[in-house]
Amino acid sequence: MTERYLDDFAVGQTFDSGTMRVDADRIKSFAAEFDPQPFHLDDRAAQNSIFRGLAASGWHTAALTMRLLVESEFRPAGGILGAGFDEFRWPAPVRPGDELHLESEILEIRPLKSRPDQGLVKVRTTTFNQRGEPVQILVANLFVPRRPKELQNGCRASRRTPSGVPQDDDEPLSK
Repeated sequence: MTERYLDDFAVGQTFDSGTMRVDADRIKSFAAEFDPQPFHLDDRAAQNSIFRGLAASGWHTAALTMRLLVESEFRPAGGILGAGFDEFRWPAPVRPGDELHLESEILEIRPLKSRPDQGLVKVRTTTFNQRGEPVQILVANLFVPRRPKELQNGCRASRRTPSGVPQDDDEPLSK
């Protein structure tokens, strides 16, 4: 998949992901290591909790979302580098057997005056279960580099041959 620079994103653009199935053993193993609360670890205790059944830790949902995001169509050049969140919510629990997927929407693009080689992209990522119910909503601000000058206008920087004569790269840039 092609990495995208700041100039390649547009407000309103959306990106989808593949799916990931969640099972009870993974919910419990994640919780045992990172969020050892009874409603994430024990079916009986979970039945008597606010969740009325086993539920994944919100942080497990966040980790699954990150995996889906990294493997999605959303590919900022240089990786997904967060500058912080404006919003982060879990409107519904993730249950064993849920199949998660996400959609990311570009909300804002802002070049940085202090760093002319990069900017910020504000993106809303909503993680859905198989019923289309949102289980996590986040609005993140991500650092995204601007296209380097040598890659602008669809051409690469020329390289020098051993004799010192500039030579254009043979391969065209793909978008």
